[in-house]
Amino acid sequence: MRSGQGALRRIIEESWKRSLRLQANPDMPPSSLLLDGEALEEYRRGHPLASIMPVINKLLIQPSSDQGLLVAVGDELGRLLWVDGDAALRRRAEHMMFVEGADWSEASVGTSAPGTALALGRSIQVTGPEHFNRAVHAWSCTAVPFRDPDTGAVIGVLDITGTEMAVAPHTLSLVEATVAAAQAQLRVERLQLAAAKRDRVARRRKPVSAGPRTVPGSPVRSLYRNSLQLLGRDHALLSIEGRTVSLSPRHSEMLALLSIHPDGLSGEELGSMLFGEVSAMTLRAEMVRLRKVLQQFNPAAVPESRPYRLTVDVLPDAGQVLSCLQRGAHRVALEIYRGPVLPRSEAPGVVTLRRRVSTLLREAVLTDGSAEALLQYAELPEASDDIAVRMAALKLLPPRSPKRAAVVADLERLESELGTDQPG
Repeated sequence: MRSGQGALRRIIEESWKRSLRLQANPDMPPSSLLLDGEALEEYRRGHPLASIMPVINKLLIQPSSDQGLLVAVGDELGRLLWVDGDAALRRRAEHMMFVEGADWSEASVGTSAPGTALALGRSIQVTGPEHFNRAVHAWSCTAVPFRDPDTGAVIGVLDITGTEMAVAPHTLSLVEATVAAAQAQLRVERLQLAAAKRDRVARRRKPVSAGPRTVPGSPVRSLYRNSLQLLGRDHALLSIEGRTVSLSPRHSEMLALLSIHPDGLSGEELGSMLFGEVSAMTLRAEMVRLRKVLQQFNPAAVPESRPYRLTVDVLPDAGQVLSCLQRGAHRVALEIYRGPVLPRSEAPGVVTLRRRVSTLLREAVLTDGSAEALLQYAELPEASDDIAVRMAALKLLPPRSPKRAAVVADLERLESELGTDQPG
């Protein structure tokens, strides 16, 4: 807080000086997206904080979801890996790019609780105008670093963001207690893993007895997020438990349809979506081939029958885009989007999905997108001749923006090519 003379607290003043040395700009958009899509998923799977997210979810995220608070977990570099909490507040926070994959280090956004806690290696609360970036002055936040229970090194940060409640004295105590519990859980898991490893070594050294023996299971549940990449590619990539396989076009279509219908599809429904008409024999033959491929890759991924459905949760990137659009996060959706769903597929169900994703994204960008979002969308191959998008961007760009010339030139090119008269 500022004193009556308007001075900054010393700890905040020192952070502002660091921010200036790091060339953070208080008038620029607060953050940039460094990780998204599969890159973000893969990085999170391998991060040591992934295994303690259930503890954070139970102690902090669930209680905060209806209290006007956001809970964020970042890595040691200040990149936000998980952001959850109040749904309405998440939508507001997306406008300043307080989202998963964004950089909230001091070098990027200047003084903020996550970045400054990491810079200092200690807990901190930052209130409103104490933030270096003016776009964040309406927010307040509390952050506490995570430390490796063995080495003591900082491995991440836990942050609560919102209004005044986010910097209440009890909030700091709650966040510190959650970090302590999470670090203790991480230590327990490591001890369990070490014990399990010793048991495996001991069993290999002992002769196998004639009687039955109990083999202890892994004490840590899987940390991997299963995914299916469909956007902008003809051969889908299926990732399960950290392993990835490239699928044939037909198998890509089948998994695309099953992944967006988690409750399953009847043979008639799936056949119609694949072939346009019911073809039971053809569907059964394709399913046999798909099961053989998945059996070799990961038996857990083999689909069930009656109805046909996946037995493991698989998150398709097309589904991620739709989920973002449903909650109004068109900017994040645009970052995830890599092109049409299986662009060469002619399967009716895939065509429907492709049109739905592409249409909803375009409508969201045209309706709510900034000039930057519109220009980013215009760079997509499917928007190469989209006059409406360029006209919308031109209306939003400042009169002296250097980007206007390129947009005008693009519109003149399209007018010449398409023979379309454009308004002056």
